[in-house]
Amino acid sequence: MREPGAHQKRMDELLGRIKTRLADIDALLAEYAEHWAEEDGVYRFYHQSFKVFDRLQPLTKQGFELITEIGDEQDPPCEWYCQIVKEGAEHGFNKTTNSEWLAQTRPILEAFWHTKYFLTMMAKYAKQLDSAPQCLPSGWAAVLYLFELR
Repeated sequence: MREPGAHQKRMDELLGRIKTRLADIDALLAEYAEHWAEEDGVYRFYHQSFKVFDRLQPLTKQGFELITEIGDEQDPPCEWYCQIVKEGAEHGFNKTTNSEWLAQTRPILEAFWHTKYFLTMMAKYAKQLDSAPQCLPSGWAAVLYLFELR
């Protein structure tokens, strides 16, 4: 059984690491908000354009890398999130993509949106919280699940 104080300490340390990287998170979220990211990426999905790979995968990979760095060795991202990103980033446009469009491209959007969500929640709560709360807002609780601290 884990010691309650030690768990609170880990959550506070995670919040501290997020606060330390807040400028990086905000900068990446600004890129996510640009026209050529989500807005154009979703259009490209429905347009069946290879650009859905070129635009959303790199941003997702950058976000995943930042999340992994924030988690560090002590609190790596949870297995589900890692699987979602892997499936969305593991392959590029190929000769079978058009005939398997949904199967090959929906994971890209899913990985992008999960990454955007977690970065958004980290930025939001890094700005609002001084320490990890006992009564958890849903978004902060989701960040804790991301790092398997809930």
